Amino acid sequence: MKIKQVLEALEKFAPLPLQESWDNAGLQIGLTEAEVSGALLCLDVTETVVDEAIAKGCNLVVSHHPLLFRGLKQVADLTDVQRTVRKAIRSDVAVISMHTNLDNARGGVNFKIAECLGLQRVRFGCEPEPAAEKGQWVMGLLPQPLTAADFVQHVKQRLGAQVAQCNQLLGRPIQRVAICGGAGDFLLGEALAQGADAFLTGEMHYHQYFGYEQQLQIVVVGHYESEHYTKELLRDIIEAQCPGVRTVLAETNTNPILYL
Repeated sequence: MKIKQVLEALEKFAPLPLQESWDNAGLQIGLTEAEVSGALLCLDVTETVVDEAIAKGCNLVVSHHPLLFRGLKQVADLTDVQRTVRKAIRSDVAVISMHTNLDNARGGVNFKIAECLGLQRVRFGCEPEPAAEKGQWVMGLLPQPLTAADFVQHVKQRLGAQVAQCNQLLGRPIQRVAICGGAGDFLLGEALAQGADAFLTGEMHYHQYFGYEQQLQIVVVGHYESEHYTKELLRDIIEAQCPGVRTVLAETNTNPILYL
């Protein structure tokens, strides 16, 4: 199996036209005619992740967050991105990233988060019926309503989050949950308008917490915590479409935020 076949499988599941205009998903580094010795799956691409790929005999890294967002002025050793690019090229490690195209795809990142939470009847938040082909967020139902306090604990436990930032705890039961992995505070108003009891995301600006008291339960778990299960989604796509390709979930924790 060649790298280009893995790339084609990933882009079939999450076509590049689904990505946001500012994004840079797809092939980042490498020659796609090479045969795949193994695919290391991760959230972020760092020097340590490339080292892990080399140590585990993988000549392909597939990430959620792109290594290359903007054009490089030079490829030296002045930044972590430059050093990672040089290391990958020197070691013949290809890098593919599936970012907002995977966020926006049916069955993509937000659907995976909903699965982790055990939500039912999951659909794109923008659609009254499950017919749309893309969406920036999803809505689903908890099997049973939970109090706000119990819902926060449920989210932390299922997503492996140490803490959660929340607005005032909602005084009514929570069952209808809106989800946007990563940074999703721009969707708060839309989620409220669609009847969500709670809105789960990875990070938010301070002032966005105001104004939703007793209307919408906001739960913010951290960008990494909201999306680290993406590597399992990438594994499932590759194993289904590229049988025989060895997949490895990265063990490197790339979360740059420490809770002390």
